[in-house]
Amino acid sequence: MKGIRRMWAVALKEFRQLARDRLTFAMVIGIPLILITLFGYAINLDVRNLRAGIADQAGTQTSRRLVADLTATQVIAPVRQAATAEELERMLLGNEIVVGIFIPRDFERRLQDPNREAAQLLVDATDPLIPGIVSAIADMPFALREHGATQRMVPRTGRSQQGSLFSMRQFYNPEGRSAVMIVPGTIGVILTFTMVLFTSIAIVRERERGNLELLITTPVRTIELMLGKIIPYIFIGLLQVTLILSAAVFLFDVPLRGTLLDLYVASLAYVVAVLGFGLLISTIAKVQFQAFQLTFFLLLPSILLSGFIFPFDGMPQPAQYFAQALPLTHFIVLVRGILLKGAELADLLLPLQKLGILFVISMTLAMVRFRKRLD
Repeated sequence: MKGIRRMWAVALKEFRQLARDRLTFAMVIGIPLILITLFGYAINLDVRNLRAGIADQAGTQTSRRLVADLTATQVIAPVRQAATAEELERMLLGNEIVVGIFIPRDFERRLQDPNREAAQLLVDATDPLIPGIVSAIADMPFALREHGATQRMVPRTGRSQQGSLFSMRQFYNPEGRSAVMIVPGTIGVILTFTMVLFTSIAIVRERERGNLELLITTPVRTIELMLGKIIPYIFIGLLQVTLILSAAVFLFDVPLRGTLLDLYVASLAYVVAVLGFGLLISTIAKVQFQAFQLTFFLLLPSILLSGFIFPFDGMPQPAQYFAQALPLTHFIVLVRGILLKGAELADLLLPLQKLGILFVISMTLAMVRFRKRLD
């Protein structure tokens, strides 16, 4: 009985300690709620509303009916209009769309020929899930009304009277290799984990070792202290980019279609952005264990919501809005665009600017929270 009382006394002490540790208690409640929300709501394999560009050169009632029928499937959501197929390709390059629909001028005449496709689907295949989703559109029968008569276009696999309505061109990853999609994004995942973890314990380590007393007596300003903390990790991050990129090219045969300069500039912007998040965490955590907890708290949503694994366009709008606050979301666009598409930074200014905004916000919050004094 005495042993049970002693064990119960230790347990009560542990309960009290957990209750006083508000951050840990919040993680105990918050992590299960966030995970169930992510997996049950945000992660959606039934992809809908893929951003699409339309180039309707025919401009007829039949072509407009086709666009309306495609939109009615809810698989695509037209967000851009284009004049030519080349313009659609530029939109794919700049990540403005993931699907292009090209309807040529002779669309009506092509409908009469069962041996020719009447229209074309242009697909960004850097995510191997997207071509499979879009191919389902190409295989769908569409009832098109022309001259008062209804024509039903049947998929190629079942053609007996007429041919397939669409041809499909896959850009940037026509073989559908998973490594081509996964490995570039892995650069961002690894940098998120290592950079945030390293910097999140920077201020915490100073506090635990008693070095904040020394910092208090120095003339170093807050901004100088913060930037001084992250500068060494910028070089470490770029070194990691070099190592991972070398493995990606030589071990997994990932193409390098863009320039190394553009890739390193994008990587530098990303490293700086995630380091800002790491410093913000370091101003919140009181001990290194809490810094570890908050790092994983940031890493998991980044992996699930950034488009690294699941198609970004298939997520509900609230999840997409939340993902905009995660640096990995924008780096995925940058690294896939440069590595796989051969895009230049001029084509990808928007995600680059968003990384800069996230860095400014995270550093501002970190400086506001930081107090150059002992608690």
